Formats: sequence, structure tokens, C-alpha cells
Amino acid sequence: MSPHSLRTAAVGAAAALALTACGSESADTDKAPAPQGVVSKATAKKIADRYEKVNNKANAAQDEKLLATVEGGQVYAMDKAVYTLFDTWPKKDQKDYAKPFSYTDRTYVIPKKGAGDWFAVQAKSSVNDEERVLLVFDKVDGTYKMVLSLWAAAADIPKPALDKDGLAKAVDPGTKVGGLAPTDIRAAYADYLETGGKKTGKSLTSTQPVENAKKTYQRSSTKGAAEGKATEKFFAKAPADPSVYALRTADGGVLALVPLAHKQESLLKESYRSIASLVPNDEQAALGATSGPLITDTFEGQGLAELTPKAARLTNVDFQHVDAR
Repeated sequence: MSPHSLRTAAVGAAAALALTACGSESADTDKAPAPQGVVSKATAKKIADRYEKVNNKANAAQDEKLLATVEGGQVYAMDKAVYTLFDTWPKKDQKDYAKPFSYTDRTYVIPKKGAGDWFAVQAKSSVNDEERVLLVFDKVDGTYKMVLSLWAAAADIPKPALDKDGLAKAVDPGTKVGGLAPTDIRAAYADYLETGGKKTGKSLTSTQPVENAKKTYQRSSTKGAAEGKATEKFFAKAPADPSVYALRTADGGVLALVPLAHKQESLLKESYRSIASLVPNDEQAALGATSGPLITDTFEGQGLAELTPKAARLTNVDFQHVDAR
């Protein structure tokens, strides 16, 4: 995924045993091997470098198959839809998207070996020096691919906790921190789109993404679509890839990177169905929608959340329109 995408967007210690013979000679103390990360920093750099190079080439050629060699999971589901929609963009945006980029000022966030196969990279982009991106790389079919990518102001990405060996502390995403576990964030967010936050959404702290979702529900439930001639409702759906990633932060909280997804259903009211049809816009048409009484749009996304015993803050979300029927 290009940084100028136009989307509307757990440590153990082994004890050493010293042996002596006849009290006159002492044996060397065995030293526990230093803990290893999921990958070395050098390997992480090679993986990120390859992603950068191949992604630039794939973007320039709109090559979905080439992109699939370095992207997977949620991000790939989102970015291949970008290629589908590319021709609907203004020419300037197309040109900007195809420009090559590089990740700069990188920090490699590598969990201890045994905590999973994934690691993260924080960086800036050569075309976006105002925000930082948090990239998650995980093994997909035996190959490391980039699976989540979230842009945010530096202040919105809390500093990860590191052990004495400089390794990050991965957290089981099913572990509750206060009222929610990282795996609960997706349903809580979707509740704002479905009900305005009357159910599981109550556990989320008020943040800009949460308030925006609440406003979306309020608008859709009162005004509907097509100037009131159609109803508009949102429904949670399973994301393309349900994998959730979590890290302990330096302040004791947990940073969660989660997939998000929902459907939006626009349905012509019965009194209009004999005289009118919903007409898809250019984006919907490119994704497969045709005129009729019902249009269902599918969105895949991702979110960045910070959990503490007192609050669950969803600070950033990023969505991509991926299908319309």
C-alpha cells in the first residue's frame, strides 16, 4: 500500500549452576543464551526493503498478482480494491499514487521469539513526513508479508515496552485490559455504526473515530439515502483477515492493531420501488453494482487502539470500499 493512498480514510530467565571440584578449581559459569527475536533486525530490514521495492513496482503497473507476493491479510484485501477503483480517480491522483516512495526513519519493533511470527515497523514516508506509519508483517503461507498498515500522528502511536534485550512484549489479543480485549474492539466499533453505540460500543472511550461513526449512524437512521427515498443501515461483518496484533506499551497499556469491516445497505422504500431505482455512482459501478432497489456496499478496514485499565481508545481507523452489489 502506498503511503499516499487516497483512502477516505509476552520473558524468562534460565538459572546457571556453578560447579566446584575439591574446592580448589572452579568451573566456568554457564551463561544462558541471549533471547532471540521473531526475526533479527537485519532480516526485518530486508523484509521491509523488499516490500517497499515490490510495492512500488506493483502500484506503478496496477499489478494485483505482484502485490500479492508482498501483501496479505486485511491490507491486501483493501489495496487490490484500490486498483479496481484506480480508473475512477482524477488523473492527478492517479499520477501521485503511482510515484515511488521509500520508508524513512525506521524503528523495528520485534517481539521475543515464541510470541508468534509477526513484527512491526514504525516509519515515515518520503512523501509524508507529518505522520508515522505502523506496518505489521506476518507470515502468510510461509512468507513474510505486510498485513496491516496504519498512519497516525506520532502522538497517537504509544511507545512500545521493550525488555532488557530490546525486544518488544507481544500480548495475547484475547487478554482483557479493563473492560475490553483487543479482539473486542472490532465489534464495539461496529456497534456505533449499527446502533449508535447503545450496546458493546459503550465500552469505547469517546474519540474522533468513535464520534464519526456515531454521527454516521445518526445521519443514516434519520435521513436515509437517496434524499430520503431509501433506508440506509450498517451491519458488522467478518473482516477479510480476522488477525489481531497487540503489544505492551511503555506506560503499561496495550497497543492493539485490529481489522475492521462492515456492510452498508441502501434499500429503496416500498412506495418508490415501482417508479424508481437506486443508481450506483462511478465507484459503486466499478465494484460491480447495478441499478435496482437495493445496493449493498462492503468496506474493509483497520484500526489502532490503546487499552488501559481505565479506557479503551480507538484513535485511528482506515477504510476501503471493496465491493458493491
